[in-house]
Amino acid sequence: MFFGWLKHYMPRSLYGRAALILIVPIVTLQLIVSIIFIQRHFEDVSTQMTRSMAVELRLVLSQYETTGASALAAPLLIELVEGTLDQERRRWFDVAGLTVRRELFAEIEGAQAVDMPDGRALRLEVLTSRGPVVLRFDRPRVSASNPHQLLVYLIGFGLLMILIAYIYLRNQLRPIKRLAQVASAFGRGQTIEYRPSGAIEVRAAGHAFLDMRNRIERQIEQRTLMLSGVSHDLRTPLTRMKLGLSLLEEEDREPLERDVIEMQRLLDVFLSFAKGASEGEAELCDPFELVRGIVQDCERTGQDVSLGALEGEGSGQVSLRRIGVRRAVENLVGNAVRYGNRAVVSVALTDRALRIRVEDDGPGIAPQDREEALKPFARLDAARNQNQGSGVGLGLSIAMDVARAHGGILRLGESTDLGGLRADIVIAR
Repeated sequence: MFFGWLKHYMPRSLYGRAALILIVPIVTLQLIVSIIFIQRHFEDVSTQMTRSMAVELRLVLSQYETTGASALAAPLLIELVEGTLDQERRRWFDVAGLTVRRELFAEIEGAQAVDMPDGRALRLEVLTSRGPVVLRFDRPRVSASNPHQLLVYLIGFGLLMILIAYIYLRNQLRPIKRLAQVASAFGRGQTIEYRPSGAIEVRAAGHAFLDMRNRIERQIEQRTLMLSGVSHDLRTPLTRMKLGLSLLEEEDREPLERDVIEMQRLLDVFLSFAKGASEGEAELCDPFELVRGIVQDCERTGQDVSLGALEGEGSGQVSLRRIGVRRAVENLVGNAVRYGNRAVVSVALTDRALRIRVEDDGPGIAPQDREEALKPFARLDAARNQNQGSGVGLGLSIAMDVARAHGGILRLGESTDLGGLRADIVIAR
């Protein structure tokens, strides 16, 4: 709960989080080592070197105050000049310069100013009994030379380790991304060849996914074979019934023939539901041309259906199962004209999704009944008058199966233009 606010700033992908787990400890360790080493090691080294140099400076100053000159300055590589400093300088990143200045003021009596313009020379102004003098000597004598080498090594080797870890991490996460892609494709009705690889845990997840996919495919196949077999076996007695009815008088034959035709239609609907959305292979197609052809076919059968707005036309193709999408749209259109007077089919295509909308001017479905209407064999008497049609409650179920097989959904709502039901098949691209 305390760290809940961090979730808004954390990466959402597994790759980003793994990289963050890898990089943060390395960078933190480098910062800690750098700070401790600079504050402790360099500070201690600079303090000891400055105090040793202060002994030589005091010796030179003592001889100067006694004799007015210093013969020890030259051998000790110290330049002594009478006068004062015109300015006192220090680079902003010169951390050791603070320690040098502090120690010089503490060890040299009369120290007035310290000028450290660069890393090569240092000038110290001291007030003596003979007046102010300026002592000049090399800066490396009071602080460690090239202190930046530590940071260079840390950053260089840190980047090298991050690069190596990045390559290793990418190879470890590649099987997980591959598994996610295969699972996502299977959710859209596409079967991609996959062989588990990677770490033991990833391989176990891969094998579990393959077992699950095989069981689902077997279950779908068994359902299709069972319903297809039942439908096929019933066709024979129905044919015999038709032949027997043909021998009856016309007055007695007509109602019985209508019942036989209705049974034949029900068998066709059951068979269509059994086939589901897996019929046919997914292929790239133009959704506008596909829907336009469906509407034209429905018009030829005498249905009052028209083509609505086509938004985003020409923006690309979508991978679809033509047979499944056609069956879904035709079922929605059939429901629309069965329970209403007319239907309008529109398409909207964006970079992220495809939406096929079917609207009618019928009574619609109440919001509390829409979930129930999507179930197989559901027939809502209050919303759909059965006297106006002879549906068996599979039209919306078939459309929903097709949408799910493409990785999408079927949404029901109220049509703002026609006042009836609005059914949207939304498929992600």
